[in-house]
Amino acid sequence: MQPQERSDSPPPAGGDVAVVIPAKDEGDRIAATVKAAAELPGVDLIVVVDDGSSDSTGRLAAEAGARVVRHSRNRGKGAAMESGAEAVRLLDEGREEPRHLLFLDADLADTAREAVPLVEPVRRGEADMTIATFTTTVKLGGHGFVVRLSRDGIRRATGWEATQPLNGQRCLTRAAFEAGLPLAAGFGVETALTIDLVRCGFRVLEVEVPLAHRATGTDWKAQLHRARQFRDVARALAAREPMIATRLAHRRR
Repeated sequence: MQPQERSDSPPPAGGDVAVVIPAKDEGDRIAATVKAAAELPGVDLIVVVDDGSSDSTGRLAAEAGARVVRHSRNRGKGAAMESGAEAVRLLDEGREEPRHLLFLDADLADTAREAVPLVEPVRRGEADMTIATFTTTVKLGGHGFVVRLSRDGIRRATGWEATQPLNGQRCLTRAAFEAGLPLAAGFGVETALTIDLVRCGFRVLEVEVPLAHRATGTDWKAQLHRARQFRDVARALAAREPMIATRLAHRRR
């Protein structure tokens, strides 16, 4: 896959993109991420969802220029994305066209300004959702088992092969985002969103971008994080496997 070329056509006057940044305890990077995201062409709104942080994430995000939505307790990434998108929807009332939604991780720092290629295919009407594939390799402490679980599950469910299925850097039309509601819980959100949109016939495109986030380590906290990822992705996939989903539906009755 070749990196996407930047379009020469300027974004519409007044801005057409809102950046949504789920964040928990990212006080060391959130301000840099917000400021870099504000440099993206067409971005006129940044919403940071402080998902139960115990540090100064929310205050620093507001000081950097973001609108901040706060969760009193940690509710997980899927819930944070929904809260951020809902805030944008409310702020979009009265606009002729809703803003596109660009989701970025809070730890991108200065590299967030490189997210332009994610927006352009959506702006041009060539894709309903773009997913980043990072061109900058970050050494991770894990063994890729969660990535394999997600990639294999997406392929079984849709026939589509994802390069970086857990990548949270995504740009969506409002219509595509609404079609994916309710979002899957926690770290299963990316896997589930991809499956749901592909199944519904939305156009999903992977785009190479030179973004980079903090590498995960090998300590017990990092291992616990991966265990939670595995759990959430497995649950999202189970709910989308026809036989398992039918059984779950019967149990809820």
